[in-house]
Amino acid sequence: MRLVTYRQGSQQGLGKVVGERVIPLADVLPELPRTMAALLAQGPEALAAIAALDESKASLALSELELLAPVTDAQKYLAIGMNYKAHAEEAARNGVPIPKSQLWFNKQVSCLNGPYAPIHLPKVSSKLDYEAELGVVIGKRCRHVTLEDAPSVVAGYLVTNDVSVRDWQMRSPTFTLGKSFDTHGPIGPWLVTADEVPDPHALRMRSWVNGELRQDTRTGDMIYNIWEQIAYLSTVMTLMPGDILATGTPAGVGVGFDPKRFLAVDDVVRIEVDGLGHIENRVIAEP
Repeated sequence: MRLVTYRQGSQQGLGKVVGERVIPLADVLPELPRTMAALLAQGPEALAAIAALDESKASLALSELELLAPVTDAQKYLAIGMNYKAHAEEAARNGVPIPKSQLWFNKQVSCLNGPYAPIHLPKVSSKLDYEAELGVVIGKRCRHVTLEDAPSVVAGYLVTNDVSVRDWQMRSPTFTLGKSFDTHGPIGPWLVTADEVPDPHALRMRSWVNGELRQDTRTGDMIYNIWEQIAYLSTVMTLMPGDILATGTPAGVGVGFDPKRFLAVDDVVRIEVDGLGHIENRVIAEP
């Protein structure tokens, strides 16, 4: 299934995408929560009820809706750094040491943004960069997850852009400030449930800036795969329904070029992952 969070006029809701139309869940399953993380917390029975819906109930045209971040109520947005070998080498050339274990940082959830909404060039920096990443959404509360059990805790997948302000990123070894500017977490366009992604390590992922291909990889090129990431994180913390994990970016980011190719106002970044769709965001000056 493809599940969306949308806005229509002043109303916000969850929907199931059917072709080019959407079933508004509030109309047909009013007992369900109205936000994605809360919905996922209801467990597999809620998703089964959505899957069983009569497709004739798709009363909304997808083209007439504003798609928001599929998960607007995530408790955590975590991202792994330098998880593709070529990108780690690219970062090392810019003075970032290659990590000897999984390198995680927070993106504050206040940065979450819609799949087609603008991203801000900050007033305080001109070093704005893009990072195509496969996003994983956790489906149930879990801790100490084994590699074997890790697939069972995933609700689904989406496309992410780990937008980065490079000078602010490097001010602290935690990266968090440079990764958490408002609008710098576009995700979407929808949550594709895990049952529709047989192998998340076999997806082609690409990014373009103004139509120029910048990144092109297979998710199987990760240094630490998704199951290893979940097992590692859950050793430390409880993962909750709706938590978002960004699983790493390949080579080809702006900071990796010589000279560097940072984003400017009116640049358009498009990121696409096979089977998951694409997100596309224009850069505007921070108001």
